[in-house]
Amino acid sequence: MSTPYPFTAVVGQTDLRLALLLNAVSPAVGGVLVRGEKGTAKSTAVRALSALLPAVDVVPGCRFSCAPAAPDPGCPDGPHGSGPGAARAARMVELPVGASEDRLVGALDIERALAEGVKAFEPGLLADAHRGILYVDEVNLLHDHLVDVLLDAAAMGASYVEREGVSVRHAARFLLVGTMNPEEGELRPQLLDRFGLTVEVAASREPAQRVEVVRRRLAYEDDPAGFAARWSGDESAVRDRVVAARALLPQVSLGDTALLQIAATCAGFEVDGMRADIVMARTATALAAWAGRTTVLKEDVRQAALLALPHRRRRNPFDAPGLDEDRLDEILDRFPDEDPQDEPGPEPDPDPEPDPGPDGPEGGPDGGGPDGGGGVPPQGDGRQDAQPPAQTPDPPAESPEPAPQPSAQEAGGPEQAAVRADEPFRTRMLSVPGLGEGAAGRRSRARTAHGRTTGAQRPRGQLTKLHLAATVHAAAPHQKARGRAGRGLVLRKDDLRQATREGREGNLVLFVVDASGSMAARQRMSAVKGAVLSLLLDAYQRRDKVGLVTFRGAAAELALPPTSSVDTAAARLEKLPTGGRTPLASGLLKAHEVLRIERLRDPSRRPLLVVVTDGRATSAGALGGDPRELTARSARLLAAEGVASVVVDCESGPVRLGLAGTLAADLGGPAVTLDGLRADSLAGLVKDVRTAVTTSASHTTRRAA
Repeated sequence: MSTPYPFTAVVGQTDLRLALLLNAVSPAVGGVLVRGEKGTAKSTAVRALSALLPAVDVVPGCRFSCAPAAPDPGCPDGPHGSGPGAARAARMVELPVGASEDRLVGALDIERALAEGVKAFEPGLLADAHRGILYVDEVNLLHDHLVDVLLDAAAMGASYVEREGVSVRHAARFLLVGTMNPEEGELRPQLLDRFGLTVEVAASREPAQRVEVVRRRLAYEDDPAGFAARWSGDESAVRDRVVAARALLPQVSLGDTALLQIAATCAGFEVDGMRADIVMARTATALAAWAGRTTVLKEDVRQAALLALPHRRRRNPFDAPGLDEDRLDEILDRFPDEDPQDEPGPEPDPDPEPDPGPDGPEGGPDGGGPDGGGGVPPQGDGRQDAQPPAQTPDPPAESPEPAPQPSAQEAGGPEQAAVRADEPFRTRMLSVPGLGEGAAGRRSRARTAHGRTTGAQRPRGQLTKLHLAATVHAAAPHQKARGRAGRGLVLRKDDLRQATREGREGNLVLFVVDASGSMAARQRMSAVKGAVLSLLLDAYQRRDKVGLVTFRGAAAELALPPTSSVDTAAARLEKLPTGGRTPLASGLLKAHEVLRIERLRDPSRRPLLVVVTDGRATSAGALGGDPRELTARSARLLAAEGVASVVVDCESGPVRLGLAGTLAADLGGPAVTLDGLRADSLAGLVKDVRTAVTTSASHTTRRAA
């Protein structure tokens, strides 16, 4: 639709709107990362924000949006002389997930280079977004090297391009906004830290609030222009307030008390580095300007902490996001505010949305943004009003009595309560050797569309990435025959060469975990869960997809379909019950079915099967027959299809049957003990043509079982 949804018509989502407006007031805050489930007005609010930004004056004809009053002295289109500028609306530039690095930063203008023989620079999206908004939807699915590039540009306010004989530097100051659904995978902590603020959003569970969302949505779809006109007054008021806050921002004073509050908060929550302190200071200053004050108060520091710190406290993907607000208040209360002198009182509510009442604005009920989202305007301190469902209470403390050991026959006993996992540790790297083709990651070598250039070849089909040097070399010997020797370069289609690139691909790591009675000794199961959590952490760091199959009783279950969200896998594993017989063959066949389906969805992603078991097969489940024979046949089926496998042997005790080693031999992969899984273990590991287990950095030794 050509008419954007009004920013002030988004229902609820106060923290989201406030974070966006603070960046509009002070782009130095560093952008916003919006995390939340699908259909919560993330994209709607971001796209609507551009209409609230004031128009910008630009030098006519400048492709880099230089300001006439202060043009960039290093602008590639410069130098610019004095003169009147041309006003235009602030741009919102969207970076698609499949964008290339050339499209993001710019590259050599091939057409002019071939036609005119000059090294001309073709600007990318970073130049287009200068003095506007750069929006990255699904930022967690963007290639890591692209995220690094755009976050560096956002931090430095400039983009540096050194490629294909072109050396260019241009200004790139923009409001960076990224949105993501955590179910699809997490950003690395190093990249999370580069976003100034983060907001967690969720749809309201209150029926009345959801009704208001639907009303506004339907009203907007029926008459976009009329719906926008009804909200034009509120839009103008917020736009004027943004302009006023920008003008007031240089006058805001950040006193010593506020700086102490910021430093004590960051230190109290053990935030790494100093970026959090700087972002909190800028955010608190923008909050004061937004409230019409020239002094930063404790309430500004508190709100800044709630927006700037939660994502910086996550050391790994298993840490729950959020901030302990009681502890935050305790820290801030140590430093009372100084008495402001002749200071206007803060506005009661930073929420830009007026309460439309039960019948909506203008007396007519209207619906939510195109992405949904929701809730009515909040009351009180302006915190996020759309809360997720109440968390289930923690399970009762475990009984101090030791769990009974399963009998030798393992006659399926009652289900046992889930046990907590041991702390994760650094594991040896499990890798799939060889050169494949797949999505970018950091585990196996692969031919990908991104990565370092390793050579050139004739294009097969449509030319995607020109290898300029190879193309010139191919054309050079034929110039005399073409009659243009010494008078320029003549290229023909046969001369074109395409760059071949090599990167690292992410694999699919499918865990098959034995949850039967043979694994039910509580101490041992805690160690097993800790080992699986460690492997999950490794998969997260290497950008692998993960899946979880469990087997117990009479059947196997797909506990977690393959996903990039390893924190979801960890949550499922933590609640895993145990007990019953061991249908090992059912677990392997379930894994075979999961891998077959995933191969149809993504043929280029290579699987790595990690079977966590002691190797005892005491039940055939619904398959019927001898459990051991069925297990061996299922394992050989996986091996015949070339699935790389690793068996984590969890057998313990003075008498060991070695069944996990037999299973590993049938799978064609190595068997690794829990102790041998650790990166610092000296135990030797088996290698074969399908799976290699290599040593990573050393780690302090501790027992796993």
